[in-house]
Amino acid sequence: MPKRSNASPPEKFDVANIRFTEVTRATRGNFETLFEQPGAPKYCWCMAWRHPGREHIQNDEKKHRMMALVDAGTPVGILAHIDGKTVGWCSVAPRETYRKLSKQQDDSETCVWSIVCFYVPRVLRGGGLASALLDAAIDHAFAKGARIIEAYPVDEASPSYRFMAFATCLRRGFKETGNAGSRRHVMRLEH
Repeated sequence: MPKRSNASPPEKFDVANIRFTEVTRATRGNFETLFEQPGAPKYCWCMAWRHPGREHIQNDEKKHRMMALVDAGTPVGILAHIDGKTVGWCSVAPRETYRKLSKQQDDSETCVWSIVCFYVPRVLRGGGLASALLDAAIDHAFAKGARIIEAYPVDEASPSYRFMAFATCLRRGFKETGNAGSRRHVMRLEH
């Protein structure tokens, strides 16, 4: 069995030992380290829902744009830490910091936050980390003034992006309000 590096996440963990932090200028190094690990989403830097239009931008430019948001103090999400290692990510931010997320989106609404993406390393999947991240994202958004939180999960049978499952959102009290595309649901949780 290959030896894990010091940057590798622990293979077993206790959900009670997870600590969550907001991505800020002070924690951006942890965010960068997580995204630059093998298997991490460094191909997108969680910019798919943030940059306008559908033009193709290179990975380095995506990272540059994300870091510019962080440096400007724009909320982008939260990190999960276990035993001092950064092991997970959830993109949770005010909805207006993203591009339009659904056709029925009412841009006159205020205090709406969106949860659009998660990243959990493969070795930690299935252990409850994504659910803990969802709970922490909900708490974070409401603590920052959200009145409504939107999430955009896919059907359980979807071939991809199943890490933010429809049923998980239902268990947290989200209500379905429509669709965003053919597989993605729009779900809302009110404070």
